[in-house]
Amino acid sequence: MIEKGRLVRWIDDKGFGFIKPEDGKAEIFLHISALKGMSRKPVVGDIIHYLMEVDANGKSRAVNAKIEGVTQILKLTALEQKRQTASLSQATEKPYRNQTTKVSKAKNSFYLLPILVAIGGAVFVYDKVFQEKIPTVQAEKLMAESQSINQTTHFQCQGKVWCTQMSSYEEAKFYLDNCPGTKMDGDGDGEPCEQQF
Repeated sequence: MIEKGRLVRWIDDKGFGFIKPEDGKAEIFLHISALKGMSRKPVVGDIIHYLMEVDANGKSRAVNAKIEGVTQILKLTALEQKRQTASLSQATEKPYRNQTTKVSKAKNSFYLLPILVAIGGAVFVYDKVFQEKIPTVQAEKLMAESQSINQTTHFQCQGKVWCTQMSSYEEAKFYLDNCPGTKMDGDGDGEPCEQQF
């Protein structure tokens, strides 16, 4: 089922962020690879339409995502490619119709070959660029690196245990992951202070 939410955080240099679902549930992880073919990168505040998937660690993530109101660059369907090839083939035949059939066929084959090579190249590039998925492990590694950078440079355990003592989601996440005795994850899903942040 396609779901919808607002992008509340985006780390452009890492290529990921988080969506707040419109039903008010916990934030959903979004990697740039889930936004295939979009004409621009996402920005905080964008409405995102997505399918939800649970990874091997039980974390929710958005897949097959689209930014509302942003055009998507799509590849030509096989039928459109055949039509274009046929119309190009007919265009190359017109100057040579008065020649013998043998010469005409040879020239058509000569002109058709580069077209077929170009179409094959376009399909190959599309498959390499747009179909390649970044493995879940890489996305999780990027998330962990980002969290460890935040954790080591900004926060220290100082006895805080409640959401009301936290100044940001990142601080709450740091306390939940690294400090004993916290009371910030009532539903046990690993996301602290969901009502507050």
